Amino acid sequence: MTGRPTPTVLPPSLRVRLGLIAALSTLAVIVLGVLYAGHSRPGKVDGWIQPAVEGVRPPWRNVALAADFWGEPAGAAMLVVAAVAGCLLLRRPRAAGLIVAGVGMTVATTTLLKSLVGRTIHGDNLSYPSGHTAFATALALMVALLATGLLGLGRTAGTLLVLAAALVAGAAMGWAQAALGAHYPTDVLGGWCTALTVIPATAWLVDRMADWLVDRMAAAARRERR
Repeated sequence: MTGRPTPTVLPPSLRVRLGLIAALSTLAVIVLGVLYAGHSRPGKVDGWIQPAVEGVRPPWRNVALAADFWGEPAGAAMLVVAAVAGCLLLRRPRAAGLIVAGVGMTVATTTLLKSLVGRTIHGDNLSYPSGHTAFATALALMVALLATGLLGLGRTAGTLLVLAAALVAGAAMGWAQAALGAHYPTDVLGGWCTALTVIPATAWLVDRMADWLVDRMAAAARRERR
């Protein structure tokens, strides 16, 4: 006898759609990475957008700095701890595991891509993709997946919730990064797409590993009863 102690973190109704979104996002990350590899100046798209958002003054600069804090190590750690605690209080250990694994994979992926692409801003600061934007989007995606499962949302409503959460979080953090001059707008887009690539894949892996562990435990229990 086998069973799952908790619901899946990647709802079955969303797997195909999020898989397609992840595939398209992967393509976008690769294309942008190739286009801006080794660059140290804004591209054409950056030139259109950056003047409109960069150099904001108070009070909007204070808002941008506050958003930026939640992508820094201290702020990000507090958000992750709060999210994990919330998952455990809701008795969703798989979701807690996804938060930890998803954040870890997102940080690792953006760090690797920055080294591979080699795009810089303000000297030697690696900029593509934006790690702050990727983190904010990833966390929003994982919380939205949890909410989808808790509320029992269907395919359309679940997809809309997940994409809306990713868009709002990514846009807020992305605006802050561009407004503060920490990243080019295309770095922000790359970070957003990185999260859309990493989180669905990580959620699928967490479910597979959890199911495998449950099956192994059930098999061990059967052997003990013999």
